[in-house]
Amino acid sequence: MSAIRKLLIANRGEIALRIMRSAREMGIRTVAVFSEADRAAPHVRYADEAVCVGPPPSAQSYLQMDVIIAAAQATGADAIHPGYGFLSENAVFARKVREAGLIFVGPSAESIEMMGSKIAAKQAARRMNVPLVPGVDEAITDRNAAKGIAAEVGYPVLIKASAGGGGKGMRVVPSEADFDEQLDRAVSEAVASFGDGSVFIEKYITSPKHIEIQVLGDQHGNIVHLFERECSIQRRHQKVVEEAPSAVLTPAIREAMGQCAVDVARACGYYGAGTVEFIVDENLDFYFLEMNTRLQVEHPVTELITGVDLVKEMIRVAEGQVLPFRQEDLSIRGHAIEIRVCAEDPRNQFLPDVGTLRTYRRPQGNGVRVDDGVEEGMDIPIYYDPMIAKLITYAATREEAAQKMVRAIDEYHISGVQTTLPFCRFAMQHEAFLSGRFDTRFVSLYFTPEVLDEAPDADEEALAAFLAARFWESGKAATAKAPVRTSVSKWKQNRS
Repeated sequence: MSAIRKLLIANRGEIALRIMRSAREMGIRTVAVFSEADRAAPHVRYADEAVCVGPPPSAQSYLQMDVIIAAAQATGADAIHPGYGFLSENAVFARKVREAGLIFVGPSAESIEMMGSKIAAKQAARRMNVPLVPGVDEAITDRNAAKGIAAEVGYPVLIKASAGGGGKGMRVVPSEADFDEQLDRAVSEAVASFGDGSVFIEKYITSPKHIEIQVLGDQHGNIVHLFERECSIQRRHQKVVEEAPSAVLTPAIREAMGQCAVDVARACGYYGAGTVEFIVDENLDFYFLEMNTRLQVEHPVTELITGVDLVKEMIRVAEGQVLPFRQEDLSIRGHAIEIRVCAEDPRNQFLPDVGTLRTYRRPQGNGVRVDDGVEEGMDIPIYYDPMIAKLITYAATREEAAQKMVRAIDEYHISGVQTTLPFCRFAMQHEAFLSGRFDTRFVSLYFTPEVLDEAPDADEEALAAFLAARFWESGKAATAKAPVRTSVSKWKQNRS
């Protein structure tokens, strides 16, 4: 075993801070890398050392493999944690790190390569008898043959990029008449986004739920799962609300999915933290989707319901330690919900928004956690993912966690940019979410910008309640309604 003494975090923002905090608790010194746009960012100040790796564009900074490895060597770091995004699932980077004599806090390059190809991943899952969506797990090379497969599977079908993610290179084909056009678009997007035009076909599940299983393995062949996360509320095929556990899985289905996730991980010799994603239909039949060979954005909800610090366990695994628990030692305690607080405008198709955080006040309280990497007065740069923070609530029950989330959203004060907070507040109170009867179509089925205009303003609601109580106490309840409206109106004018 090789103990890590100094860890370089090849990332930025909230995940860089998250890793640094866990590392410090383990007595490990940390090194931050930063672009010129992030020179004053909190993760840079929090680290023991910091190295500038280039200009703001990520291709010239956070994606510069050799520059990041050189920074680790120059500072005496003996390990690199990639976080998520950027180089986290790049097999070339993982291999370069190890060839440089450094520890890569993540899986082997071979595991990343196998699971990075959706086609290879599906073939590995098939070998382990893991359920797959009906379709073909080979790249399309013959257009007419592909049409025949689509007809055999039955429309609608889904054309997906093999090297894809985030909805890029993914096209729903409702009928044979649309096949050629959607195939050309999928291939074009795949080439533009990933430099790889390989695509494959599978049956399109019309009412899908997106449920994923957290896995953790060591370098000694031990692999466990840490139960599931429900990630079905998405925009542009990207998650915005996540929770653990799912509201709909039975214990039997949970156990079966967990075992399948472990089998997929074992098929590629996996170690470290990873996530096996499944698509679940209206009958709760589940099918393997893909494996993410890294820490996930939504890992906090798993940490809260299991009590396992996934970042610390990743570091221990990278050092060569054996997992300190077995599957039977793990259990679900309580319920956790996470929302992604992104600088996006839900009133304008969730398009990214940029600006300065004129106001930034975090909610607090028991069972409320905020993972962020920003401060009041900071600019939201155009160069990176628009996520500002993750807001997580934890309670004994799902209902209590959702109620706590609404309260936390109301106490989260951000001005200067539009955010996803109003949408998430809407989602938390929607009947489909509260009942658990929702799927990945939540936004298209239930959300329009107008619903945000109809919802009461949180500040106005609180002030109105306060003023009404004061009027009631003073014996003026009969005339309270009109003065409350006038007071709120004047108060809002003063705020603006």
